[in-house]
Amino acid sequence: MVYENLQITHDNGIALVTISREKALNALNTQTMLELRHFFGEAAFELEDLKGIVLTGAGEKAFVAGADITEFSSLSAPEGMQMAKRGQDIFFLVERFPKPVVAAVNGFALGGGCELAMACHLRVAGEKAKFGQPEVNLGLIPGYGGTQRLIQYIGKTKAIELLMTADMLGAAEALQLGLVNYVVPAGEEVSKATELIEKIAAKAPFAISKIIETVNAYYEEGVDGFWKEVDAFGECCGTDDFREGATAFVEKRKANFQGK
Repeated sequence: MVYENLQITHDNGIALVTISREKALNALNTQTMLELRHFFGEAAFELEDLKGIVLTGAGEKAFVAGADITEFSSLSAPEGMQMAKRGQDIFFLVERFPKPVVAAVNGFALGGGCELAMACHLRVAGEKAKFGQPEVNLGLIPGYGGTQRLIQYIGKTKAIELLMTADMLGAAEALQLGLVNYVVPAGEEVSKATELIEKIAAKAPFAISKIIETVNAYYEEGVDGFWKEVDAFGECCGTDDFREGATAFVEKRKANFQGK
């Protein structure tokens, strides 16, 4: 697939994915969503020696300022349901990706942009970043998982306030509430996100993938997360990396994980 709205670079095992619709504040139109689906569902798995993915937006104003309203202002109820289901399915690909995905939020992360950032495993915010779910201003609610993930990160009390008032959070308050992991000076979002991926890459890759899988299981309906943990723990015990990690600990040296 030839990407029109995603710019992809792959350097030293880290893929930098930039949503590049700067004039539209990187709004998520249909083409961009299809490209995200292709990248996280197919292309990313073909990248050699991938350590993780940094996701950001082009320019200094916005990570993603929302969905492209011009595309859905006349949707019927069934069409709206179809659009929301597609968006959720795409963001699940991000959330369930087996390597760390870090959002480098360099400006507005509103509506679908906030939802996309929340689908990532970690979030680094620039000091000028703004987060919000302003859909009620359009007579809508979030449709790409925002009503569910916002509660997971900051709790029901504050989440329902933000969802009903459409108020925005600044970076400092987002950090205080637990929505983001770090706040950095503007322009340093990608470098901090890269630093986090490099740190994680020093750990056992299979174990990292199982961390992602088991943590996600906590929120999956009908899934026993504790049993998922038991199963994943056993799988880790059968790996060469576990034997290397245990041996390195006993020998008091740094482990050399091979992802096997």
